[in-house]
Amino acid sequence: MKSKLLSIFGLLAIAALVLTSCAPAAEAPAADGDTLKVINLINGVLGDKSFFDSAERGVKKASEDFNIEYKTIELGIDPAAWEPGLEDAAENEDYDVFILGTWQMTEFLERIAHKYPDKYFFIYDAPVNPDNCEEGCTNVYGIAYLQNEGSYLAGLYVGLMTKTGIVGAVGGQDIPVINDFIVGYEQGVLAANPDNQVVKSYADSWNDPAKGKELALAMYQQGADYVFQIAGGTGEGVFQAAQEVGKFAIGVDSDQALIYEDTKPELAAVIATSMLKNVDNSLYRGLKMHLDGTLVYGTAEYLGVAEGGVGLAKNKFYDEMTPQDVKDVIAQAEQDLIDGKITVATVF
Repeated sequence: MKSKLLSIFGLLAIAALVLTSCAPAAEAPAADGDTLKVINLINGVLGDKSFFDSAERGVKKASEDFNIEYKTIELGIDPAAWEPGLEDAAENEDYDVFILGTWQMTEFLERIAHKYPDKYFFIYDAPVNPDNCEEGCTNVYGIAYLQNEGSYLAGLYVGLMTKTGIVGAVGGQDIPVINDFIVGYEQGVLAANPDNQVVKSYADSWNDPAKGKELALAMYQQGADYVFQIAGGTGEGVFQAAQEVGKFAIGVDSDQALIYEDTKPELAAVIATSMLKNVDNSLYRGLKMHLDGTLVYGTAEYLGVAEGGVGLAKNKFYDEMTPQDVKDVIAQAEQDLIDGKITVATVF
């Protein structure tokens, strides 16, 4: 597995820069009994039942299990508010650790991290490039996820489950991280059956369920019987479309069937599984390491199936919908990914 990660690092320029930067890394101070004060900074809003909600769960759980006080700041969906919001929080909030995510925030953090050497920053899903930082971003810890590996499993699953041989994917934007999901998904779909077809489209929005529904309905009309949503809050529209036409969907980031089960059971019933990007687990882990004094800042980690960073949701819906032979294939693929027997394509 180590050799696989090193090969991925070789492909990812950012990762290589993180690991080879001449700037010294800094270990977090071990906990001294004082309460660790954490800000969870959201460049959007909570309630997406996906990516940001997963981050919130992880920080909340850490606050319940450890000596942590936290608050969440929602910066809203206007990108013009994100950089000033980050700097305002770092400058004026009396907190120790600031957690933020998504590729849209990377450049902002690269510009300001050196101004606050006594504060620590987590950035998940898109690590900083130390060469773009004035002092190497030695107070920044990056977390990235091998979403192509998790999406390979999602693609393999729908490729085995499809009755029509046509499946779909709706992305939030045509950007590298979303396309990394899609290339892994396509590889999995074709590994199940090389005659399968994948149709895909982009919503150009993360908060537009109506657009997600429109795009998914078009795919179902083309014959798709499963559609993978990779579009945050827009993806609820994919579930609505699946429910309306009696087809199925695949969730993303969080176990979305369980999230919808109580409030919208009709949507939960059409979500066969979700590709998990375990933001919650990774933030919980990072905060624990900070408290233990074992977290090394100035570095980035890339978490795949082997590290529990990504995977498939296996809940009661999955159990009820999935034949045992499909479960067996998925389990073997998971082990093969861990053992390095499967190499998944990436756009990076």
